[in-house]
Amino acid sequence: MSDGGSEGTPERGGLRAALGGLTTRGRSFLAAGVAAAACSYLLGQADLLRVGLLLAALPLMCVLVLHRTRYRVAGSRTLAPARVPAAAESRVRLRMENISRLPTGVLMLQDRVPYVLGPRPRFILDRVEAGGLREVSYRVRSDLRGRYPLGPLQLRLSDPFGMCELTRSFSAVDTLTVVPRVEPLPAVRLAGEAAGYGDGRQRSLALAGEDDVIPRGYRHGDDLRRIHWRSTARYGELMVRREEQPQKARCTVLLDTRDIAHPGTGPDSAFEWAVAGAASIAVHLLERGFSVRLLTDTGSSVPGPDGAGSFAGGTESADAAGLLLDTLAVVEHSEEDGLSAAYDVLRGGNEGLLVAFFGDLDEGQAAVAERMRRRSGAAIAFVLDGDAWTRGPGGIRFAGGQVPVAERLRLLRRAGWTALPVAPGDALADLWRAAADRAAAA
Repeated sequence: MSDGGSEGTPERGGLRAALGGLTTRGRSFLAAGVAAAACSYLLGQADLLRVGLLLAALPLMCVLVLHRTRYRVAGSRTLAPARVPAAAESRVRLRMENISRLPTGVLMLQDRVPYVLGPRPRFILDRVEAGGLREVSYRVRSDLRGRYPLGPLQLRLSDPFGMCELTRSFSAVDTLTVVPRVEPLPAVRLAGEAAGYGDGRQRSLALAGEDDVIPRGYRHGDDLRRIHWRSTARYGELMVRREEQPQKARCTVLLDTRDIAHPGTGPDSAFEWAVAGAASIAVHLLERGFSVRLLTDTGSSVPGPDGAGSFAGGTESADAAGLLLDTLAVVEHSEEDGLSAAYDVLRGGNEGLLVAFFGDLDEGQAAVAERMRRRSGAAIAFVLDGDAWTRGPGGIRFAGGQVPVAERLRLLRRAGWTALPVAPGDALADLWRAAADRAAAA
């Protein structure tokens, strides 16, 4: 739940802004009054002048009264939740409080929302007593990922005669984050688990011998049998042995965002499937204790909370998953021609498990993928068949020039990847299980 920073009172405009708030009725009365005054001068009719002055004074008095209105209204906005998957709804709750000693008139409450989230919500609030409170709510929904501003909140005041309407705005804006949909995946045995957590976990001994012990300070709950008395005597405080330190399995999720690799746009495009797939696998591996890094073809590596360029799993996996999903919520197509920038990041050492989502690949980019494979313990590639995604009714092709998916699979498998084709309608859970089976049989 997000307590939006939209608390406060609306900003007041100047007198010129108030005159600009005249309605059609108010402008008509003012024009009729000026016309009557002009006719009284031409015709010499004093009574007609009094009528004209009355007609012109009424809207001007309404403008002055509204401009000097001293309503003190506090408003706030709450999102529940502030982060939602694509196609899911979030409830927005608006709270208005009259903090003045005078009751208000009829108020129209309006919140500004992007067009993609739906129509602009409007509410009519009856007279709010001094110290009174009103709450209204509405729902927003988007099929497209992104970060969307909500606000500023606006109040519209009007006089009883309908001569003038003034809009006063709050200043603060809240943000709704629409993240990719995360699909639950089956727990399968992966080749990259041999280097860390999982069924094949390994441990590195920090204790090479009695003289090579690396002690640390005693913490509440430590086993007293692990106290190292020699170090305790040396440092003057209780010290315990660091006997074993687990090595976390590492995984890099590579997302190919090149515009030339993913034809088509929209929530049902191949690119959006790849983004959702990367989110699902990254979250799944985080929950299994992997240390996950997100990498794109541009070479940008998403830094994690540990500052080492990866999101740590384990007990903080929920927070890490949220940060990763926020990053994927705003990822867009890149203008890169190839994958060389991503390889430059990977060639620093063995990265454990490598899971990639590829679009179109030619022989040159397949060669780069082959070099990536050498830098990983195991490599799984999901190759999206963009031609199938862009094929219209009757088999009409709206995009061409791509390397056939069968050829891309051949190049990747020859380089040692466990490569699977992805077509519209394929379930990631089935592909994930098939990838594990192929990797185990290889």
